[in-house]
Amino acid sequence: MSRKRMTKQRQAILQALNDKNCHPTADEIYFEVRKKIPNISLGTIYRNLNVLLEMNKIREIYNSPKYARYDANPKPHYHFQCQKCDRVCDVHLPYQRDLDKLIADNELFDVHHHTVVFFGLCEECQKKSKD
Repeated sequence: MSRKRMTKQRQAILQALNDKNCHPTADEIYFEVRKKIPNISLGTIYRNLNVLLEMNKIREIYNSPKYARYDANPKPHYHFQCQKCDRVCDVHLPYQRDLDKLIADNELFDVHHHTVVFFGLCEECQKKSKD
């Protein structure tokens, strides 16, 4: 396996992910990165997102049939998605490794990790619905 280096484009993508706390889509990342690298293409964004995934620098969240979102935190953790504005954010609970073992023991699967997404209304949308 060839060793991947951290290019200017990859650094800009990571910076865009770290600056956004909402787990952006590739399109949202593209618009942010274009502010620093105006001639970057959407294809370059997608290629570099895939490389960053291979490098375990980011993770991909599939919580919508329309598109993936990206997370600068590659460690296993949980998410919350607002059903009104579609915002995704981290849930600050300890990762439950015992669930991996429980499934592996009961189903004879080789479990590497699990993903949990909680759904409801974010704080902003709750405030708007009360107005």
